Amino acid sequence: MSQRSKLRILLVGEESAGAQALNAIAGTGNDIVAVMTSSASSARRNTSLATVAEQLGYDVWPAHLVKDPEFAHKVSSERVDLILNVHSRYIIEELILESVRIGAFNMHPGPLPEYAGLNCVSWALYRGLTSYAVTLHWMVREIDAGDIAYQRAFPIEMDDTPVSLTHKCVKAGVPLILELIDITSQNPAAIPRSSQDLTRREYFGKEIPDGGRLSWTRQAGEIVNFVRACDYAPFPSPWGLPRATWEDREVSIMKADRTHQKCDRPPGAIGRCDQSGALIASADEWVSVRQLKLDGRYVKPQAVLKPGLQLQDGI
Repeated sequence: MSQRSKLRILLVGEESAGAQALNAIAGTGNDIVAVMTSSASSARRNTSLATVAEQLGYDVWPAHLVKDPEFAHKVSSERVDLILNVHSRYIIEELILESVRIGAFNMHPGPLPEYAGLNCVSWALYRGLTSYAVTLHWMVREIDAGDIAYQRAFPIEMDDTPVSLTHKCVKAGVPLILELIDITSQNPAAIPRSSQDLTRREYFGKEIPDGGRLSWTRQAGEIVNFVRACDYAPFPSPWGLPRATWEDREVSIMKADRTHQKCDRPPGAIGRCDQSGALIASADEWVSVRQLKLDGRYVKPQAVLKPGLQLQDGI
């Protein structure tokens, strides 16, 4: 049996994903030097990573220190073997990455190199992907560009939202962290590293498709995918909600489904309205719109839309 070394681990993370990773790492018997995270807000204090870390007796350091090159001295003096980055909001300074004894690793909620950057779960749903992956990769100066240590794929279901897809990434990703820790404790030289083919890389920033404007001239599948990609309920959406126009007022589309019913009405035409919602014509099918936001209020489409009239594109 190979001899194992106890590792000194620094976890940088946020929220539920970071808390799940921390609980898993705590069970490995390795030393957690500290947990770097944002302060717990009063509204979500009971479930924040900071609170979980404090309850487990770990030191909590401010996450923003990872942007400070001087913090590299602290990491070096603490003899940190691994930095594990799980959904942190900060870019870690390169000198800090270089101060770690073995390496720094990021759990990225998306398949690399194709889906690097921000809001990748939304882009995957917007584009209608049927499979996805979480990636654990070596961290380098360029975001999400380091060699891949582990990647695990899983299917996207028709009812997945960005929130459920993120949960799937965490569920599949935490075991990869444990696999990394296990192999590192036995033989750090055996940690996998496969270079990314950066010619296939696509990096997503804060941009939103079509500026958040919904166009009824698109096909039904594209419209429904856009609505689903923005559905972060019960949390705020980084993309906002797809915008349409009703009687010169902005209306946001919150829930929509395909009907697979062909329509011969102009795009945006309002069809049947009943307790299930309202049918809106797209380029090829009727789209069932089930919830709207109008004048800051959540409303049922059938309460405001009128059959025979027109819902316009977003502006």
